[in-house]
Amino acid sequence: MLNYNACAIISKIRDDVNKLIITELAKNNITDVVPSHGDILCFLYSEKGSLSVNTLAQKVHRTQPTVTVLVNKLEKLGYVKRLKDDEDQRITMVHLTDKGWELEPIFNQVSEAINHKVYGRLSEQEQEQFEYLLERVYSGL
Repeated sequence: MLNYNACAIISKIRDDVNKLIITELAKNNITDVVPSHGDILCFLYSEKGSLSVNTLAQKVHRTQPTVTVLVNKLEKLGYVKRLKDDEDQRITMVHLTDKGWELEPIFNQVSEAINHKVYGRLSEQEQEQFEYLLERVYSGL
């Protein structure tokens, strides 16, 4: 019987994943980074360490002011630095620092732990179906 509780389950999953992220980071003595910083750092890793604030906002699906607050915190912690774009001084670029790059292997470990928890009990076909259904629901919103 259908319970129409998908949103509640998704919310619980998100809460548990955030707890797992914090736990896994703490195992590596990383206590100053929180899950909301994760998207910023992961996109910087995938883009060779440099993106504009505007592009980051688009990629993480957050407003530019929200991303600015997150970047401010990461900058204070020493994980990123902001510089004006060489070609267009109106554009602020966010760059990973050496300290930021040092986190990449830890973030990869955390991602593996999360993927194992989320997908571990599903067959390959179920994993693909799970992602397909989530994407369909998301695109409908």
